[in-house]
Amino acid sequence: MIFQYQEIAQEGDLVELTSLRKGFYILRLEKGKVLQTHRGVICHDDLIGKEWGAEVMSHLEKPFYLYPVTLSGMLKNTRRNTQILYPKDIGYILITLGIGPGSRVIEAGTGSGGLTQALAFYVGETGHVYSYESRPQMLDLAQKNLALLELSDRVDFKLRDIITGFDETNVDALFLDVPTPQDYVHQVKKALRPGGGFGCILPTANQVIRLLSALRRNDFSFIDVCEIMLRFYKPEENRFRPTDRMVAHTGFLIFARSIKEREGKKSDTTASAQESNEIGG
Repeated sequence: MIFQYQEIAQEGDLVELTSLRKGFYILRLEKGKVLQTHRGVICHDDLIGKEWGAEVMSHLEKPFYLYPVTLSGMLKNTRRNTQILYPKDIGYILITLGIGPGSRVIEAGTGSGGLTQALAFYVGETGHVYSYESRPQMLDLAQKNLALLELSDRVDFKLRDIITGFDETNVDALFLDVPTPQDYVHQVKKALRPGGGFGCILPTANQVIRLLSALRRNDFSFIDVCEIMLRFYKPEENRFRPTDRMVAHTGFLIFARSIKEREGKKSDTTASAQESNEIGG
């Protein structure tokens, strides 16, 4: 099982090697191989058999520390050609869409596969992910990133434009990371099970507004829009304060639930105005 380890590092383990200066490397241990860094060379043979958390010195006598790899570490270290989703956004997406063991999930806009890795991990051995991407070079990179985690059997990658719709139906959740999601809301509706969760990330407010209008027209409700801010603090007893930089706006997250079309449905304008009045009290 991915990310399950024995008490000591063994050949074939995917490990994280961290320096005191917060730099880290992710590697799969193989006898006879070496890792070359600007802080010195480290032999894989010197890592195999070590306890987790052990200090290992490079040939320049620079210290590194050995840990089992984490999903967060993998996401931060993902090879990418485009910006990937941040762990701060991914965690909220997973919880809000209810992703867990056994979930069937569609994502479109695979990119470098950052979210794909998290989805594949959390759906477990009984769930499945269907990932759509229209750019061959991006899909190839995402497949390589999933292979590194040994999660490829949980994901079906599909090279095509989603304007033609999705092959799957009755899925539990669907997430879009595309520039014009409003163009695909009808296709999303057909793929989701009744009550299924929809999510999307967009960088600008005008994109969000266009999507909101499309969601109203296609019988989505319980719509939320938010953004996740993340601020770190210096872990120093004598000068505890915020760090100089923070991960602020990375994108607007939009969530909605698919509902059945109501009999005698009111016009979009009337329904939207009524809901706004109810929210406002």
